[in-house]
Amino acid sequence: MFPGEIDVQPSIYLDHLGTIFARFGTDTQDSGNVSYGVQTPSARYFVKTAGDPANTDPYLDFDGRVALLRNAVDLAESAVHPALPTLHAVIESPGGPLLVYDWRDGELLGVNRPAHERFRALPVDEILTALDTLYDLHADLDAAGWVEGDFYDGAMLYDFPTRRLTVMDLDTYRRGPHRNDMGRMFGSSRFMAPEQHSLGAPIDSRTTAYVMARAALVFLSDPPPGLYAVLQEATTTRFPSYSAFHRAWLSARGR
Repeated sequence: MFPGEIDVQPSIYLDHLGTIFARFGTDTQDSGNVSYGVQTPSARYFVKTAGDPANTDPYLDFDGRVALLRNAVDLAESAVHPALPTLHAVIESPGGPLLVYDWRDGELLGVNRPAHERFRALPVDEILTALDTLYDLHADLDAAGWVEGDFYDGAMLYDFPTRRLTVMDLDTYRRGPHRNDMGRMFGSSRFMAPEQHSLGAPIDSRTTAYVMARAALVFLSDPPPGLYAVLQEATTTRFPSYSAFHRAWLSARGR
C-alpha cells in the first residue's frame, strides 16, 4: 500500500493518501517534528516526519531530527510489543522519512493534561496493570539492548474505555551502555536519574530502572508497601540492572 519513496513533500503525499484529521506541529510540541493523523479507506495511521528542514528553532537541526527518526525505525524493528504501535512503512521523501504507524486512540498522560490527574485517580489495580505493561515493554527493550532516554509521562497514551496503554516517542533511546555526552540530557526532571544530569556519567540499564520507578512514583499517590520498597530501592541504593528491578517488581506483585 505504501511506496518506498515519493518525490513530493510529506503533507502533499498525505493529502492524496487520505484525509488528514490531526496535525501535531510547533503548536503542540517543540521537537521540530510534524506528525499527522491520516484516515484512509481501510484504516487510520499516525505518520511522523522530521518537519520543516528550514526550521532552526528546535535544539536539533533537520539532520538531527532525521537521525532520531531512523533510530526510531531501528527500535520498532527490534521489539514487537502490544504497547508499541506497529510501524507499517518508512517512506523516503525530499522532506526526510515518513514513519507510518498504527493510529492509537487514547489521551496523553503528560502532567499538564487533564488525563494525568484522571489516570492518577483510577483504582490502584488499574494503574498497576498499566505499569506492568510499561515494565514488560521495557524488559523487551532491555533484552534488545536499548537504554532509556527522555522518557516521561507525555510518552504515555491511555485509552480509558479499553484500559489500553500505548507508549510512543522513544526516538532518543540508545543501543547499549554509553556516557552522558550532554550534561543535562533531554528529559523531564520528574523522571530523570542523577547520571542524566552529569556529563560523562555512565548511562545503562540501571538508568532505565530508575526512570521506570519514577513513573510509578509519579502516578501512584500511595503505592502498596511491598511495591514502594522496590521503587525506593530503584531510586536510592539502585538495582544493578533493569532486569533485577523488573524481577523485584514482579515478585512484589506476586507474579
